[in-house]
Amino acid sequence: MLGKTLGHYQVTSMLGKGGMGEVYQARDLKLGRDVAIKVLQEEFARDVDRVTRFQREAKLLASLNHPNICTIYDIDEHEGQHFITMELIEGQTLKQRMLGRQLEIDEILTVTLEVTDGLEAAHAKGIIHRDIKATNIFITAAGHAKILDFGLAKLVPEQLAGNAGDGASRLSTETAAEQLTGSGMAVGTVAYMSPEQALGRALDARSDLFSLGVVLYEMATGRLPFRGDTSMAQFDNLLHQAPTPAVRLNPDVPDALDRIINKAIEKDRQVRYQSARDLLVDLKRLKRERDSGGRAVEASGFGVQPRLQSLAVLAFTNMSADKENEYFCDGLSEEIINALCNIRELKVAARTSAFAFKGKEIDIREVGEKLNVGTVLEGSVRKAGQRLRITAQLINVEDGYHIWSGQFDREMKDIFDIQEEISLTIVDHLKLKLLQGEKEKILKRSTENPEAYECYLKGRYFWNRRYEKSFQRGLQYFQQAIEKDPGYALAYVGIADTFATLGGFSFLPPHQAYGRAKAAAQKALELDSDSAEVHATLGWITMFYDWDMPAAEKHFIKAIQLKPDYALAHQWYKNCLACTGRFDEAVREMEEACRLEPLESVNPAHLGVALYFARRFDESIEVLRKVIELDPEFSISYWFQSGNFMAKEMLGEAIAALQKFVELSPESVIALSTLGLAYGFSGMKDEALGILKRLEGISKERYIGSFWKAAIWLGLGEKNKALEDMEKAYEERESYMVFLKAWPIYDSLRSEPRFKELLKKMNLD
Repeated sequence: MLGKTLGHYQVTSMLGKGGMGEVYQARDLKLGRDVAIKVLQEEFARDVDRVTRFQREAKLLASLNHPNICTIYDIDEHEGQHFITMELIEGQTLKQRMLGRQLEIDEILTVTLEVTDGLEAAHAKGIIHRDIKATNIFITAAGHAKILDFGLAKLVPEQLAGNAGDGASRLSTETAAEQLTGSGMAVGTVAYMSPEQALGRALDARSDLFSLGVVLYEMATGRLPFRGDTSMAQFDNLLHQAPTPAVRLNPDVPDALDRIINKAIEKDRQVRYQSARDLLVDLKRLKRERDSGGRAVEASGFGVQPRLQSLAVLAFTNMSADKENEYFCDGLSEEIINALCNIRELKVAARTSAFAFKGKEIDIREVGEKLNVGTVLEGSVRKAGQRLRITAQLINVEDGYHIWSGQFDREMKDIFDIQEEISLTIVDHLKLKLLQGEKEKILKRSTENPEAYECYLKGRYFWNRRYEKSFQRGLQYFQQAIEKDPGYALAYVGIADTFATLGGFSFLPPHQAYGRAKAAAQKALELDSDSAEVHATLGWITMFYDWDMPAAEKHFIKAIQLKPDYALAHQWYKNCLACTGRFDEAVREMEEACRLEPLESVNPAHLGVALYFARRFDESIEVLRKVIELDPEFSISYWFQSGNFMAKEMLGEAIAALQKFVELSPESVIALSTLGLAYGFSGMKDEALGILKRLEGISKERYIGSFWKAAIWLGLGEKNKALEDMEKAYEERESYMVFLKAWPIYDSLRSEPRFKELLKKMNLD
């Protein structure tokens, strides 16, 4: 159809596809305006009944003139192709706007009010829509709701449309079926159908209101009320099961709104809302109450901040002959993510979740579903010496169509220009409005030196692999980046992160590691005080080495303010909160990190830790069980799970989990130490002492912190020896000492004066 002329309309692009027709953008050659045209699919054009229904849709729409209903201009036929001409609306469907997430309450109310107002107008004309759903509600660029697609609409007797009364109940099933489709088949979308629609009975205005109630529930909770793996399962839930109350899934739902939702999706239509007018009254009353409550709301088309667009940037594919160029592909993707994270109106999937699809055959729709995004950027890189060929495609998840694609044949020195061009093109094609300062942040360059940038990308590539030798290799590249550009703040952050991690996991003595980490982080702060990464790293150092929790919290909060989607900052902030006994807040931070990175194992694992510290052992066990089930090679999950088992005196299960941890991480001091602790608790003295001896042997070759030896003495019941090693660990400033107040395994020491003194000296009392 593209480029084809239908009458005086020239087709320019495809907008979408429905059950009977395809919708295109076209140019009205007579009036010089852009319109939308819905073309009856060719296979239906020879079906008299389909053509009649298509024409009926146009006539029904033409009889409606309402700001919340899509306006029809004309219906015509050209060389056997039937089409309807309609207003062209810029924006997105409500389904795209939600993307499986809850909307703000004020936005929910405004959307529902406008759709209900449109339905009232249709019902007054005797028209019922019969397919109200999130994809048939469009949110315009100006922020208003419009009802789309009256392809299944039906003209019904006045008493059924305007004021339902008892008329529907008096019609026979045969009459109802005839009135519905003429064939006794229920039409519509199963997930949004009313019970009477699913049963093929006579429909009236109350059926549309039920479907709108389903949409209302979906906006409030991020999920449908009647779900199932098959249509039959959905039918069964619809007819026989009560949905989970919306307020239980979203505590922000006011009680009044919860009552409105429950009344709208009432299975018995006699006690459901009887007309759109009744629903409007309740909605307006609730909105008035909220508005009069003095709630400050930002101005927009909905009276609240617009629903965010969403994007996942997948790891670019390495098409180079040299496989070592993998670092460059990962780094390019990550830099684009970092640039786009500065846009308030755009929700960008975190790096770790987006990179979970790396190297896999993927379906874009699956990516969208798992990451809750509406668009995906994917691409490839071919690098030969200093020559680059970069391709990129921006894809709409809902229909799989390309929104934009581009190819860049440039020199390595142009890499920053390419990144900026891709980022700004995405902004343009997603029609994002950049707020003050956002464009400057996108165009901000951490370095102008391509060689330094390439070294930094290599450093991050090896740092992200997270084992001792890769840390050392990454460190070399970060240092090379600084040699090439002494003002490169992110390279200093890389050095700080490397030394902080080496100290945190006992690969280096804390004094040696954290001293270097702090110096690098302070230099980075001097160079770029508005870097979220710098503040998160300083928060880590201040917490794990300085043991200054108030100062650490300020850094974490600053990092999150600068970059709300920075999941790692939420994870590290969780540690700070847990250390000081603020367990509920710690759990909430990890829930947010899990939302930001839904495919990353480390965040749900740390959610399990937060629950463990809160003494919610059964919940923690269940969370960690799922993590292990989905990613059995993620070794640290077994360590976290063992704590729950020891707390519940399930010592056999604890030992089994820790043996798996040691198997996956044989040189981990943490793994060996905790296994020795569990052996001690279980009365397996020889095995516990054997691990102590093994650690002594390892300590001749590398640093072994006293904190981990103390754990084994604790398991053996040797409290004095455990406290002696803890006091040494205090002098060595070992990182995990910060958890003494929160860690359940140390509960047996809490009455000991020496233990209390340790907490006091660490400002944890």
